[in-house]
Amino acid sequence: MQITAITPQKHDPRRCNIEVDGRFFCGMQLLTVMEHRLKVGAAVTEEELSAIQLAGEKQTALDKALTHISASMKTERDIRDFLRRKGYLQDVSDYVVEKMKGYGFLDDAAYAKAYAESAGKRKGGRLIRLELKRKGVFDEAIDGALEGAEERGAAEAALARYMRGKPSDQKTMQKAYMHLLSKGFDYDTAKDALKAYFAVEEQ
Repeated sequence: MQITAITPQKHDPRRCNIEVDGRFFCGMQLLTVMEHRLKVGAAVTEEELSAIQLAGEKQTALDKALTHISASMKTERDIRDFLRRKGYLQDVSDYVVEKMKGYGFLDDAAYAKAYAESAGKRKGGRLIRLELKRKGVFDEAIDGALEGAEERGAAEAALARYMRGKPSDQKTMQKAYMHLLSKGFDYDTAKDALKAYFAVEEQ
């Protein structure tokens, strides 16, 4: 492997992008690059660059991750994706994630519970499960977050919002049913919500 380019980053001139064999490899502080005398044409290994980045930038990466999580809860995958976009390598991400877990700032089970409670007011369990899995939350945490969830009230509320200003005919009823399914409610819950809604309409 050979360093083929070292260029300043557009949004932070104190950092630069390092290209290896013609492709972006990682980001690094300019000071770190100078301290380790990295230059175009130098032969390197992935392990060497990873160790240099970890030694020189782990605190900076941790500070950025803590700032990123301050606005809202994040999952472990969210943090890893954020750091990867910033140009940090796996060793740095591992360090940051373990530190944040130790501080209690990163807890996928707590995230899943909070997300399920909030999203459960407008979405069904199937959709919530899918969204949490996309966030990298493990199955046990999702199961715990959704355990005992009451979907009937949320389905009825979602149906009422959907039906606002619409006619109560058969075609609309079918579309409403599909709408509830798209929101992650199961078949029985969607049917029960429709029955309850149209029973009131017919009175």
